[in-house]
Amino acid sequence: MAAEGGGKEMNEIKTQFTTREGVYKLLTHSEYSRPNRVPFNSQGSNPVKVSFVNVNDQSGNGDRICFNVGRELYFYIYKGVRKAADLSKPIDKRIYKGTQPTCHDFNPLTATAESVSLLVGFSAGQVQLIDPIKKETSKLFNEERLIDKSRVTCVRWVPGSESLFLVAHSSGSMYLYNVENTCGTTAPHYQLLKQGENYAVHTCKSKSARNPLLRWTVGEGALNEFAFSPDGKFLACASQDGFLRVFGFDAAELHGTMKSYFGGLLCVCWSPDGRYIVAGGEDDLVTVWSFLDCRVIARGHGHKSWVSVVAFDHCTTSVEDGDLPAEFSGSDEDFHEQNHFSAGRDRANSSHSRLSKRNSTDSRPVSVTYRFGSVGQDTQLCLWDLTEDILFPHLPLSRTRTHTNVMSATSPPATGQTPTLSTTTGSGGTNGKDNLSNSSTSGNPTNSLPGTLPRSNSLPHSSNPAGGSTPNSNTGSSNSSSSTTATATTKANSIIDSAFIATSVSKFATLSLHDSRKERHEKDHKRNHSMGHISSKSSDKLNQLSLSKTAKADAAKTLGTTLCPRMEEVPLLEPLVCKKIAHERLTVLIFLEDCLVTACQEGFVCTWARPGKVGLLSSQNNPANSPSGTVV
Repeated sequence: MAAEGGGKEMNEIKTQFTTREGVYKLLTHSEYSRPNRVPFNSQGSNPVKVSFVNVNDQSGNGDRICFNVGRELYFYIYKGVRKAADLSKPIDKRIYKGTQPTCHDFNPLTATAESVSLLVGFSAGQVQLIDPIKKETSKLFNEERLIDKSRVTCVRWVPGSESLFLVAHSSGSMYLYNVENTCGTTAPHYQLLKQGENYAVHTCKSKSARNPLLRWTVGEGALNEFAFSPDGKFLACASQDGFLRVFGFDAAELHGTMKSYFGGLLCVCWSPDGRYIVAGGEDDLVTVWSFLDCRVIARGHGHKSWVSVVAFDHCTTSVEDGDLPAEFSGSDEDFHEQNHFSAGRDRANSSHSRLSKRNSTDSRPVSVTYRFGSVGQDTQLCLWDLTEDILFPHLPLSRTRTHTNVMSATSPPATGQTPTLSTTTGSGGTNGKDNLSNSSTSGNPTNSLPGTLPRSNSLPHSSNPAGGSTPNSNTGSSNSSSSTTATATTKANSIIDSAFIATSVSKFATLSLHDSRKERHEKDHKRNHSMGHISSKSSDKLNQLSLSKTAKADAAKTLGTTLCPRMEEVPLLEPLVCKKIAHERLTVLIFLEDCLVTACQEGFVCTWARPGKVGLLSSQNNPANSPSGTVV
């Protein structure tokens, strides 16, 4: 749909691409990098990551950006599409010795023009809390590496909390911290709080309050990324063992799981309404998983290598009633109440409930288009549309509605398709076709299934029959109108209270820390590290050994089940856009209100203006002398 050029041009770096909304353009003057603009030699370095925060200052220029390149960490005023980047004046610059920053996260609740709280995770396992405006380092957690010696893979503030944060490590463990507590001078002792299928949650045994409050042990191998649901009540974890696990955060209960087609899962994100989760990883696919049905509803194939980041575009996601169009867009006041720098992860509850109500309680047909994007180690950016013929295959489409997005009415349908429904949707060529998906969000009875499964965006149909996957199409979704907001009502810190009043704890384990474990996890591409290799004689570790053995046996049996359907059993999406946009592997994709932001391993953070949003001044940058940074 957005194909531009071919042949020799396929390997060229693209500076613009076209979707049905218009043309996205790379703003070369809005590129952020190290002040000398020299490409970073990325061999052996941790991925470049980007974090945003809005400090709500009165000047209207309250956006701040943080990114790490090698041993360096930079903090700038982010001018976006409005003005050229001035790299000669970072607000803060830090150079670390002996360890490298791997990830970071701002707390949007406490951010002001005078102070921000920034968490930074490191390759040796420490977590630092810094204020780059005041240029203070307030606290260092896991300083002696007594809690975990392995690399920090993901760090996030708990939504709605000013003091709680969650840290994931390549050991496969997650730890819940409180910024007010110390980490102690000895290794923590744990007692079991909750155990389930290939996961366990422990509390820290201590007479006084200390970190960590909780330890989660999830799956086998590294825990590569986690993401909180928009309402903050659920936690999606992408692990190196190939499993997506979704937990109720307060109760620490497993809600559902999904298995990658092969290899580890590297990234995960939630739709703005919390109904769908997209994961990507070493199978080169993006996989769409339904939160309500707990099953795979679609896969997307466009990348030629591992998928490193997936993110929903909340500004292009839209919803319409059958005869009452109402675009679900960034101009909606629901979204203005929420900080738009959360990359689709932390949406306002009002917008969450709005989509939920439209999808589950309205008896009229509903039209929804979810836009999400992905970037990978193949240096390509892909954009995808998830449309209602994939989401609700058994619902008759409204005869009065002719497009699923206000901006898509002029989009021609893709060629070479055989629609099974009479109404055409103009959403990126995914014409009204049937497939195996959620059919219970309306009161309509399930229609009969076609003999073949669809391929979105003009991919040819498969000749394989639908097979035996239909009985699960309604599983657990009859009460979907309650949505995710009804399943957990306690606040984010209630899990701590429950941790200390648990009465059924019968055993505890001492966390064993060995350097050999760190070395085993240094190569990210290794899969299925068994917990059984950890030398510990505690009963809890022996339990984990037996769990890991059964998990490996189960993994071989997952293909063809609801955990991991075969390729022909679910719809296969084609990307709307698939463009090579960098020379090195891509590590960042963030959707903002007037642009999208990407970054590659060379250390260049690029801003792509949305259609009609190019308001950039043509002023050139003065590559001044590199400012003297703080050597930490």
